[in-house]
Amino acid sequence: MRIFISTGEVSGDLQGALLINSLKRQAQNLGQALEIVALGGSLMAQAGAKLLDDTTKIGSVGILESLPYILPTLQIQNCAKQYLRQNKPDLVILIDYMGPNLAIGSFIRSHLTNVPIVYYIAPQVWVWSLSDRNTNQIIKNSDLILAIFPEEARFFREKGAKVTWVGHPLLDKMTNAPTRSAARASLGIAPEETVITLVPASRRQELKYVLPVMLAAAKTLQSKLPEVKFLIPLSLEAFRESIEKAIQNYNIKATLIADKNIEAIAAADLAITKSGTVNLEIALLEVPQVVIYRVNPITAWIAKNLLKFSIPFMSPPNLALMKAIVPELLQEQATAENIVQEALNLLNPAKRSQVLTDYQQMRQALGEEGRVCDRAAQEIFTLLP
Repeated sequence: MRIFISTGEVSGDLQGALLINSLKRQAQNLGQALEIVALGGSLMAQAGAKLLDDTTKIGSVGILESLPYILPTLQIQNCAKQYLRQNKPDLVILIDYMGPNLAIGSFIRSHLTNVPIVYYIAPQVWVWSLSDRNTNQIIKNSDLILAIFPEEARFFREKGAKVTWVGHPLLDKMTNAPTRSAARASLGIAPEETVITLVPASRRQELKYVLPVMLAAAKTLQSKLPEVKFLIPLSLEAFRESIEKAIQNYNIKATLIADKNIEAIAAADLAITKSGTVNLEIALLEVPQVVIYRVNPITAWIAKNLLKFSIPFMSPPNLALMKAIVPELLQEQATAENIVQEALNLLNPAKRSQVLTDYQQMRQALGEEGRVCDRAAQEIFTLLP
């Protein structure tokens, strides 16, 4: 059997790798030989996929931000389409990555009509869709949608899609996550030290728009909490030089962590983080967090004034329950002063206790622990001939 998987960015690569491991286990249980070909990243390759190209390097959010990546994305898509014409897969799995995956899905529907398509972790049109166009295209391109949030499943089901709610795959990853004490021991951090972990970027644009305000806030926190220790997990090696220079420019006492990213989060008393899948990892590690995001001001103006774009929440912990579990600061609200205020608030024991209580409720809403990807793999195999 040959399965083709298409995804992009760091989070998609992680989700793809977790799914590939379960697909391989399911194939082995059935005595079925399995080949997986993919657009993804290094984690998927390590899990056993043959990569046609690395899409983690061309991720972006926003209108102007995406312009430099249009041509590389089209080139990768054309390469994938040529491969698929010559090597027809038995099944296609699309993971998030809306623009490119809508194009891939439409191509499959038009040229490989008998190949089933599974959309796993559909784009969050159930949160922010400006019209039904993309929603309808996702449904048209999908024989099955595997939803990770209850609200996502309800939304697509009411739109007429075939949907199975499997739970969130990060529950699988976090079953073996280190405790706070174990993480600190691994990193050589004393139990009594105050640690704040900064998570600035998994896309290059975030080095420009998110990292500076995050470090400005860290500098203020450093003056208020002289003994504080900052950790920065490195999502991509290509970002090392830019982050190291920024740390020096802001004179922050921060340690860049390249090979123990989960430990760098688990060891923290608080995280200041960009919006994204990592927010859920932080929540599952029971670390309070301030979530921020910024894009190009022109993109923000167009989205707000011309497209009338608005969202109830931007971080997965808040989306899971559709309520404000963690503070979110978006665009003009994401100032160093606001970040510092929210950070100091979350370091208060009473506020921390409330956040941890909300995290427990969130965890229960994400599904059964430990077998999310296996459930997804089983559903996928029901569509294979």
